[in-house]
Amino acid sequence: MTPTTTATAAPSTDRRSPGTPGLDERIARALVGAAVGDALGGPVEGWSPEQIAERHGGRVTGVVGPWHGDDWRTARPVAPYHKGDGHVTDDTLMTHALVRVYDAVRDHLDAYDIADRLVPDLMSPRWIPELEAEALPLQRIFLAEKWLVARLHYGHVDPREAGSGNIVNCGAAMYMAPVGLVNAAHPRAAYAEALEIAAPHQSSYGREAAGVFAAAVAAACLPGATPASVVDAVLALAKDGTRAAIEAVCDEAVRHDCFESALAPLRAAVRPFDTVGPDYRAPSLGARRPSRLHAVEELPVALGMVLVGGGDYRRTVLGSVNYGRDCDSIATMSGAIAGALGGEVPEDWTAAVAEASRLDLRAPARTLAAVAREVFARDAARRRDHEAAFTALAGER
Repeated sequence: MTPTTTATAAPSTDRRSPGTPGLDERIARALVGAAVGDALGGPVEGWSPEQIAERHGGRVTGVVGPWHGDDWRTARPVAPYHKGDGHVTDDTLMTHALVRVYDAVRDHLDAYDIADRLVPDLMSPRWIPELEAEALPLQRIFLAEKWLVARLHYGHVDPREAGSGNIVNCGAAMYMAPVGLVNAAHPRAAYAEALEIAAPHQSSYGREAAGVFAAAVAAACLPGATPASVVDAVLALAKDGTRAAIEAVCDEAVRHDCFESALAPLRAAVRPFDTVGPDYRAPSLGARRPSRLHAVEELPVALGMVLVGGGDYRRTVLGSVNYGRDCDSIATMSGAIAGALGGEVPEDWTAAVAEASRLDLRAPARTLAAVAREVFARDAARRRDHEAAFTALAGER
Protein backbone atom coordinates (compact mmCIF):
# COMPACT_ATOMS: atom_id res chain seq x y z
CA MET A 1 0.00 0.00 0.00
CA THR A 2 1.39 3.42 -0.91
CA PRO A 3 1.07 6.21 1.70
CA THR A 4 -0.79 9.31 0.64
CA THR A 5 -1.22 12.72 2.21
CA THR A 6 -4.22 12.68 4.53
CA ALA A 7 -6.77 15.45 4.76
CA THR A 8 -7.84 17.35 7.84
CA ALA A 9 -11.36 17.96 9.08
CA ALA A 10 -14.04 18.57 6.45
CA PRO A 11 -15.52 22.04 5.97
CA SER A 12 -18.58 22.90 8.03
CA THR A 13 -20.86 22.97 4.96
CA ASP A 14 -22.66 19.64 4.76
CA ARG A 15 -22.04 18.23 1.28
CA ARG A 16 -22.99 14.66 2.13
CA SER A 17 -24.94 12.78 -0.50
CA PRO A 18 -28.30 11.32 0.55
CA GLY A 19 -27.79 8.18 2.60
CA THR A 20 -24.21 9.00 3.58
CA PRO A 21 -23.89 8.80 7.39
CA GLY A 22 -22.96 12.06 9.11
CA LEU A 23 -20.83 12.54 12.20
CA ASP A 24 -23.36 11.41 14.81
CA GLU A 25 -24.28 8.25 12.95
CA ARG A 26 -20.66 7.35 12.17
CA ILE A 27 -19.80 7.69 15.85
CA ALA A 28 -22.77 5.50 16.75
CA ARG A 29 -21.88 2.85 14.20
CA ALA A 30 -18.23 2.86 15.26
CA LEU A 31 -18.92 2.45 19.00
CA VAL A 32 -21.81 0.02 18.57
CA GLY A 33 -19.77 -1.83 15.96
CA ALA A 34 -16.84 -2.14 18.34
CA ALA A 35 -19.04 -3.50 21.15
CA VAL A 36 -20.82 -6.01 18.93
CA GLY A 37 -17.53 -7.23 17.46
CA ASP A 38 -16.17 -7.60 20.98
CA ALA A 39 -19.17 -9.67 22.08
CA LEU A 40 -19.04 -11.94 19.04
CA GLY A 41 -15.32 -12.54 19.41
CA GLY A 42 -15.24 -13.06 23.18
CA PRO A 43 -16.40 -16.70 23.37
CA VAL A 44 -13.88 -17.94 20.78
CA GLU A 45 -10.90 -15.84 21.91
CA GLY A 46 -7.68 -17.78 22.22
CA TRP A 47 -8.54 -20.60 19.84
CA SER A 48 -7.46 -21.30 16.26
CA PRO A 49 -9.76 -21.11 13.21
CA GLU A 50 -9.72 -24.90 13.05
CA GLN A 51 -10.66 -25.31 16.71
CA ILE A 52 -13.43 -22.73 16.37
CA ALA A 53 -14.90 -24.54 13.35
CA GLU A 54 -14.75 -27.89 15.13
CA ARG A 55 -16.37 -26.53 18.31
CA HIS A 56 -19.21 -24.79 16.47
CA GLY A 57 -19.72 -27.17 13.56
CA GLY A 58 -18.46 -24.57 11.10
CA ARG A 59 -17.62 -20.88 11.09
CA VAL A 60 -19.19 -18.57 13.66
CA THR A 61 -21.93 -16.52 11.99
CA GLY A 62 -23.34 -14.57 14.95
CA VAL A 63 -23.73 -14.62 18.70
CA VAL A 64 -22.63 -17.94 20.27
CA GLY A 65 -22.48 -19.35 23.78
CA PRO A 66 -19.47 -19.91 26.05
CA TRP A 67 -16.75 -22.24 24.81
CA HIS A 68 -17.12 -24.46 27.87
CA GLY A 69 -20.91 -24.41 27.96
CA ASP A 70 -22.47 -24.44 31.40
CA ASP A 71 -19.05 -24.89 33.03
CA TRP A 72 -17.90 -21.37 32.17
CA ARG A 73 -17.54 -20.43 35.87
CA THR A 74 -15.16 -23.27 36.72
CA ALA A 75 -13.51 -24.40 33.48
CA ARG A 76 -10.87 -21.67 33.70
CA PRO A 77 -10.55 -20.53 37.34
CA VAL A 78 -8.11 -17.79 36.36
CA ALA A 79 -10.79 -16.30 34.09
CA PRO A 80 -14.25 -17.20 35.47
CA TYR A 81 -16.12 -15.02 33.01
CA HIS A 82 -19.30 -15.64 31.02
CA LYS A 83 -17.69 -14.98 27.65
CA GLY A 84 -20.46 -15.55 25.16
CA ASP A 85 -24.21 -15.25 24.74
CA GLY A 86 -23.76 -11.61 23.72
CA HIS A 87 -21.69 -10.41 26.66
CA VAL A 88 -19.16 -7.67 25.95
CA THR A 89 -15.66 -8.02 27.39
CA ASP A 90 -13.10 -5.67 28.88
CA ASP A 91 -12.51 -4.08 25.45
CA THR A 92 -15.95 -2.47 25.64
CA LEU A 93 -15.74 -1.77 29.37
CA MET A 94 -12.55 0.23 28.75
CA THR A 95 -13.97 1.97 25.67
CA HIS A 96 -17.03 3.16 27.56
CA ALA A 97 -14.86 4.25 30.49
CA LEU A 98 -12.81 6.43 28.12
CA VAL A 99 -16.02 7.97 26.77
CA ARG A 100 -16.94 8.89 30.34
CA VAL A 101 -13.57 10.60 30.72
CA TYR A 102 -14.22 12.65 27.58
CA ASP A 103 -17.67 13.48 28.93
CA ALA A 104 -16.12 14.86 32.13
CA VAL A 105 -13.24 16.78 30.50
CA ARG A 106 -15.03 17.85 27.28
CA ASP A 107 -11.73 18.57 25.52
CA HIS A 108 -8.66 16.73 24.29
CA LEU A 109 -7.15 14.40 26.88
CA ASP A 110 -3.65 13.91 28.19
CA ALA A 111 -1.89 11.36 30.38
CA TYR A 112 -2.96 13.16 33.53
CA ASP A 113 -6.63 12.79 32.61
CA ILE A 114 -6.06 9.04 32.55
CA ALA A 115 -4.62 9.17 36.06
CA ASP A 116 -7.21 11.60 37.39
CA ARG A 117 -10.32 10.30 35.64
CA LEU A 118 -9.95 6.86 34.06
CA VAL A 119 -8.28 5.16 37.02
CA PRO A 120 -10.99 6.22 39.52
CA ASP A 121 -13.61 5.03 37.02
CA LEU A 122 -12.02 1.58 37.01
CA MET A 123 -12.41 1.54 40.78
CA SER A 124 -16.13 2.47 40.74
CA PRO A 125 -18.87 -0.22 40.76
CA ARG A 126 -20.61 -0.91 37.44
CA TRP A 127 -22.55 -3.73 35.85
CA ILE A 128 -20.02 -6.24 34.46
CA PRO A 129 -21.75 -8.49 31.90
CA GLU A 130 -19.24 -11.35 32.07
CA LEU A 131 -19.49 -11.49 35.86
CA GLU A 132 -23.28 -11.13 35.73
CA ALA A 133 -23.00 -8.79 38.70
CA GLU A 134 -22.18 -5.27 39.73
CA ALA A 135 -18.47 -5.07 40.49
CA LEU A 136 -15.42 -2.91 39.98
CA PRO A 137 -14.21 -2.92 36.37
CA LEU A 138 -10.80 -3.45 37.97
CA GLN A 139 -11.96 -6.95 38.94
CA ARG A 140 -12.65 -7.86 35.30
CA ILE A 141 -9.92 -6.20 33.27
CA PHE A 142 -6.76 -8.09 32.31
CA LEU A 143 -3.53 -7.80 34.29
CA ALA A 144 -2.05 -5.42 31.71
CA GLU A 145 -4.95 -3.04 32.37
CA LYS A 146 -4.83 -3.52 36.16
CA TRP A 147 -1.35 -2.05 35.70
CA LEU A 148 -2.97 1.38 35.33
CA VAL A 149 -4.38 1.22 38.84
CA ALA A 150 -1.26 -0.33 40.37
CA ARG A 151 1.07 2.24 38.84
CA LEU A 152 -1.04 5.38 38.99
CA HIS A 153 -3.26 4.94 42.05
CA TYR A 154 -0.93 2.98 44.29
CA GLY A 155 2.49 3.70 42.82
CA HIS A 156 2.00 7.44 42.14
CA VAL A 157 4.16 7.09 39.02
CA ASP A 158 4.46 10.01 36.60
CA PRO A 159 1.50 9.41 34.23
CA ARG A 160 3.62 10.00 31.13
CA GLU A 161 6.04 7.26 32.19
CA ALA A 162 3.78 4.73 33.90
CA GLY A 163 3.39 2.47 30.87
CA SER A 164 7.06 1.51 30.86
CA GLY A 165 7.57 -1.98 32.26
CA ASN A 166 4.11 -3.30 31.45
CA ILE A 167 3.78 -6.24 29.08
CA VAL A 168 3.54 -4.90 25.54
CA ASN A 169 0.16 -5.86 24.11
CA CYS A 170 -2.95 -4.38 22.50
CA GLY A 171 -4.47 -3.40 25.86
CA ALA A 172 -4.23 0.34 25.21
CA ALA A 173 -5.10 0.11 21.54
CA MET A 174 -8.32 -1.82 22.09
CA TYR A 175 -10.18 1.13 23.64
CA MET A 176 -8.84 4.04 21.55
CA ALA A 177 -11.77 4.31 19.13
CA PRO A 178 -13.17 7.34 21.06
CA VAL A 179 -9.92 9.22 20.39
CA GLY A 180 -10.33 8.68 16.67
CA LEU A 181 -13.94 9.83 16.83
CA VAL A 182 -13.24 13.00 18.82
CA ASN A 183 -10.60 13.74 16.16
CA ALA A 184 -12.86 12.57 13.31
CA ALA A 185 -11.35 13.23 9.86
CA HIS A 186 -7.99 14.28 11.37
CA PRO A 187 -5.85 11.10 11.60
CA ARG A 188 -2.64 12.89 12.59
CA ALA A 189 -4.31 14.58 15.56
CA ALA A 190 -5.90 11.28 16.64
CA TYR A 191 -2.52 9.55 16.43
CA ALA A 192 -0.82 12.18 18.61
CA GLU A 193 -3.58 12.26 21.24
CA ALA A 194 -3.73 8.48 21.52
CA LEU A 195 0.05 8.24 21.95
CA GLU A 196 -0.22 10.76 24.79
CA ILE A 197 -3.04 9.06 26.67
CA ALA A 198 -1.65 5.55 26.09
CA ALA A 199 1.60 6.53 27.85
CA PRO A 200 0.33 5.61 31.34
CA HIS A 201 -0.66 2.17 30.07
CA GLN A 202 1.74 0.98 27.38
CA SER A 203 5.15 1.50 25.80
CA SER A 204 6.89 0.48 22.59
CA TYR A 205 4.73 -1.09 19.87
CA GLY A 206 1.77 -1.39 22.25
CA ARG A 207 1.63 2.38 22.53
CA GLU A 208 2.25 2.76 18.81
CA ALA A 209 -0.70 0.50 18.06
CA ALA A 210 -2.92 2.74 20.17
CA GLY A 211 -1.94 5.76 18.10
CA VAL A 212 -2.35 3.99 14.78
CA PHE A 213 -5.74 2.51 15.64
CA ALA A 214 -7.08 5.92 16.69
CA ALA A 215 -5.74 7.34 13.41
CA ALA A 216 -7.51 4.57 11.47
CA VAL A 217 -10.86 5.40 13.05
CA ALA A 218 -10.35 9.13 12.36
CA ALA A 219 -9.38 8.38 8.75
CA ALA A 220 -12.48 6.22 8.30
CA CYS A 221 -14.59 9.30 9.11
CA LEU A 222 -13.17 11.31 6.21
CA PRO A 223 -15.78 12.01 3.51
CA GLY A 224 -15.32 9.46 0.74
CA ALA A 225 -13.08 7.23 2.87
CA THR A 226 -12.57 3.62 1.76
CA PRO A 227 -10.79 0.69 3.38
CA ALA A 228 -7.78 1.37 1.14
CA SER A 229 -7.66 5.08 2.03
CA VAL A 230 -7.75 4.19 5.75
CA VAL A 231 -4.75 1.90 5.29
CA ASP A 232 -2.90 4.57 3.31
CA ALA A 233 -3.59 7.11 6.07
CA VAL A 234 -2.18 4.91 8.82
CA LEU A 235 0.85 3.88 6.77
CA ALA A 236 1.69 7.57 6.50
CA LEU A 237 1.87 7.71 10.32
CA ALA A 238 2.88 4.28 11.63
CA LYS A 239 6.46 3.59 12.66
CA ASP A 240 8.88 0.68 12.81
CA GLY A 241 7.49 -2.86 13.15
CA THR A 242 3.91 -1.65 13.34
CA ARG A 243 4.15 -0.06 9.92
CA ALA A 244 5.91 -3.07 8.44
CA ALA A 245 3.33 -5.47 9.88
CA ILE A 246 0.40 -3.44 8.56
CA GLU A 247 1.99 -3.26 5.13
CA ALA A 248 2.68 -7.00 5.03
CA VAL A 249 -0.81 -7.99 6.18
CA CYS A 250 -2.61 -5.50 3.94
CA ASP A 251 -0.56 -6.44 0.89
CA GLU A 252 -1.84 -9.97 1.43
CA ALA A 253 -5.39 -8.92 2.31
CA VAL A 254 -6.03 -7.19 -1.03
CA ARG A 255 -5.68 -10.59 -2.72
CA HIS A 256 -8.80 -11.88 -0.98
CA ASP A 257 -12.47 -10.95 -1.04
CA CYS A 258 -13.59 -13.76 1.29
CA PHE A 259 -12.32 -14.21 4.82
CA GLU A 260 -12.28 -18.01 4.47
CA SER A 261 -9.37 -17.87 2.06
CA ALA A 262 -7.67 -15.08 4.03
CA LEU A 263 -7.47 -16.66 7.50
CA ALA A 264 -4.22 -18.60 7.10
CA PRO A 265 -2.47 -16.11 4.76
CA LEU A 266 -3.11 -13.17 7.08
CA ARG A 267 -1.73 -15.14 10.02
CA ALA A 268 1.34 -16.04 7.95
CA ALA A 269 1.85 -12.39 6.98
CA VAL A 270 1.76 -11.12 10.57
CA ARG A 271 3.71 -14.02 12.09
CA PRO A 272 7.21 -12.48 11.67
CA PHE A 273 6.13 -9.41 13.66
CA ASP A 274 4.14 -11.20 16.39
CA THR A 275 5.98 -11.97 19.63
CA VAL A 276 3.29 -14.19 21.19
CA GLY A 277 4.10 -17.18 19.00
CA PRO A 278 2.03 -20.03 17.54
CA ASP A 279 0.29 -21.04 20.79
CA TYR A 280 -1.73 -18.03 21.90
CA ARG A 281 -2.37 -19.49 25.36
CA ALA A 282 1.32 -20.31 25.92
CA PRO A 283 3.27 -17.22 24.76
CA SER A 284 6.91 -17.56 23.77
CA LEU A 285 9.77 -16.40 26.01
CA GLY A 286 10.19 -13.26 23.94
CA ALA A 287 6.51 -12.39 24.06
CA ARG A 288 5.28 -8.89 24.80
CA ARG A 289 8.66 -7.29 25.30
CA PRO A 290 9.56 -3.86 23.91
CA SER A 291 10.91 -3.89 20.36
CA ARG A 292 11.20 -1.64 17.33
CA LEU A 293 10.91 -4.64 15.04
CA HIS A 294 7.65 -6.16 16.22
CA ALA A 295 3.96 -5.29 16.38
CA VAL A 296 0.81 -6.40 18.16
CA GLU A 297 -1.02 -8.93 16.00
CA GLU A 298 -4.50 -7.50 16.48
CA LEU A 299 -4.26 -4.15 14.65
CA PRO A 300 -2.69 -5.31 11.36
CA VAL A 301 -5.14 -8.22 11.16
CA ALA A 302 -8.09 -5.91 11.91
CA LEU A 303 -7.04 -3.61 9.08
CA GLY A 304 -6.54 -6.62 6.82
CA MET A 305 -10.04 -7.85 7.56
CA VAL A 306 -11.48 -4.41 6.78
CA LEU A 307 -9.87 -4.73 3.35
CA VAL A 308 -11.03 -8.33 2.87
CA GLY A 309 -14.55 -7.33 3.86
CA GLY A 310 -14.54 -4.28 1.63
CA GLY A 311 -15.69 -2.21 4.61
CA ASP A 312 -18.88 -4.26 4.94
CA TYR A 313 -19.47 -4.62 8.68
CA ARG A 314 -20.77 -8.19 8.76
CA ARG A 315 -18.06 -9.64 6.50
CA THR A 316 -15.33 -7.69 8.26
CA VAL A 317 -16.30 -8.71 11.77
CA LEU A 318 -17.01 -12.35 10.98
CA GLY A 319 -13.58 -12.63 9.40
CA SER A 320 -12.05 -11.13 12.54
CA VAL A 321 -14.01 -13.44 14.85
CA ASN A 322 -13.17 -16.62 12.93
CA TYR A 323 -9.48 -15.69 12.81
CA GLY A 324 -9.32 -16.72 16.47
CA ARG A 325 -6.44 -15.91 18.80
CA ASP A 326 -7.18 -12.45 20.31
CA CYS A 327 -10.26 -12.17 18.13
CA ASP A 328 -12.42 -10.15 20.51
CA SER A 329 -9.90 -7.30 20.27
CA ILE A 330 -9.44 -7.82 16.53
CA ALA A 331 -13.21 -7.65 16.00
CA THR A 332 -13.47 -4.64 18.32
CA MET A 333 -10.96 -2.76 16.17
CA SER A 334 -12.23 -3.87 12.77
CA GLY A 335 -15.82 -3.29 13.90
CA ALA A 336 -15.02 0.27 14.95
CA ILE A 337 -13.27 1.02 11.64
CA ALA A 338 -16.02 -0.56 9.52
CA GLY A 339 -18.64 1.34 11.52
CA ALA A 340 -16.80 4.64 11.12
CA LEU A 341 -16.68 3.99 7.37
CA GLY A 342 -20.46 3.84 7.49
CA GLY A 343 -20.93 0.08 7.65
CA GLU A 344 -24.29 -0.90 9.10
CA VAL A 345 -24.18 -3.06 12.21
CA PRO A 346 -26.84 -5.79 11.97
CA GLU A 347 -29.73 -4.79 14.21
CA ASP A 348 -30.33 -8.34 15.45
CA TRP A 349 -26.72 -8.52 16.69
CA THR A 350 -26.97 -5.09 18.30
CA ALA A 351 -30.20 -5.95 20.08
CA ALA A 352 -28.88 -9.30 21.31
CA VAL A 353 -25.67 -7.79 22.69
CA ALA A 354 -27.44 -4.84 24.30
CA GLU A 355 -29.96 -7.12 26.01
CA ALA A 356 -27.44 -9.72 27.15
CA SER A 357 -24.94 -7.13 28.40
CA ARG A 358 -27.64 -4.89 29.92
CA LEU A 359 -26.07 -1.90 28.18
CA ASP A 360 -27.44 0.96 26.11
CA LEU A 361 -24.92 0.70 23.30
CA ARG A 362 -25.96 4.00 21.71
CA ALA A 363 -25.82 6.17 24.82
CA PRO A 364 -21.99 6.46 24.82
CA ALA A 365 -22.17 7.45 21.13
CA ARG A 366 -24.63 10.26 21.83
CA THR A 367 -22.35 11.52 24.58
CA LEU A 368 -19.23 11.35 22.44
CA ALA A 369 -20.87 13.05 19.45
CA ALA A 370 -21.72 16.05 21.62
CA VAL A 371 -18.19 16.14 23.02
CA ALA A 372 -16.65 15.89 19.54
CA ARG A 373 -18.60 18.93 18.36
CA GLU A 374 -17.56 20.93 21.42
CA VAL A 375 -13.92 19.97 20.99
CA PHE A 376 -14.00 20.92 17.31
CA ALA A 377 -15.43 24.33 18.19
CA ARG A 378 -12.67 24.84 20.76
CA ASP A 379 -10.04 23.74 18.25
CA ALA A 380 -11.38 26.18 15.67
CA ALA A 381 -11.25 29.06 18.17
CA ARG A 382 -7.75 28.10 19.27
CA ARG A 383 -6.64 27.91 15.65
CA ARG A 384 -8.02 31.39 14.92
CA ASP A 385 -6.25 32.79 17.99
CA HIS A 386 -2.99 31.22 16.88
CA GLU A 387 -3.36 32.53 13.33
CA ALA A 388 -3.96 36.03 14.61
CA ALA A 389 -1.03 35.85 17.01
CA PHE A 390 1.36 34.41 14.42
CA THR A 391 0.28 36.97 11.82
CA ALA A 392 0.99 39.79 14.27
CA LEU A 393 4.30 38.22 15.27
CA ALA A 394 5.41 37.77 11.65
CA GLY A 395 4.39 41.28 10.73
CA GLU A 396 2.03 40.08 8.01
CA ARG A 397 -1.38 41.44 7.13
